[in-house]
Amino acid sequence: MKNVIITGTSRGIGYELAQLFANSNHNVLAISRNSEPINKLNNPNITTLSIDISDEKEIEKVTAFVQDNWSHVDILINNAGKLVNKPFSEISTQDFIDVYKVNVFAVAEMTRKVIPFLNKQSHVVTISSMGGIQGSMKFTGLAAYSSSKGAVITLTELLAEEYKDSGIAFNVLALGAVQTEMLEEAFPDYKAPTTALEMAEYIYTFSLTGNKFYNGKVLQVSSSTP
Repeated sequence: MKNVIITGTSRGIGYELAQLFANSNHNVLAISRNSEPINKLNNPNITTLSIDISDEKEIEKVTAFVQDNWSHVDILINNAGKLVNKPFSEISTQDFIDVYKVNVFAVAEMTRKVIPFLNKQSHVVTISSMGGIQGSMKFTGLAAYSSSKGAVITLTELLAEEYKDSGIAFNVLALGAVQTEMLEEAFPDYKAPTTALEMAEYIYTFSLTGNKFYNGKVLQVSSSTP
């Protein structure tokens, strides 16, 4: 039984991940602004925390929970994401800030807050995108989103180097298109080749075993373009 923190659990991949871990008898702290979908599952292995991770002070509630209930964390999955699809001529500085608050700053702050509770064999997995991979095909309208996903790839590499003597593994998964609500909202007519559950099953297995083989690595998880 492992203690697992997952962000962005109200829908999509995060929602499926929380169930996969809980149904395998792991303890899950499911973090999202809207906890209602997870609460409806009535799964005794899931504790929900309704917070806005773009607010640093809100993340302190995660620290308090771990201190009071777990004492240590085995897996942190930085899954929450924000996507804005706008032509570059129309995107604002505030749009960039809003995306980076969730996709970069919250990842950094959540990881920083959780690190004191990580042990040898702990695994931090951050969800990025193929759009953040240098040299990959890029798509118009995603200047803020894809650049933020590139930032967390570099962040993960830096954390792996800084904590290389700790036994903690930091890895990042660059996902291709997955049929989630976020994708549907940004690209209503696009149909992805992978379902949220299929991708969640891959991330679930990687989170439990990938730290044995990888540290500071970005793995491209895509069978198509994007």
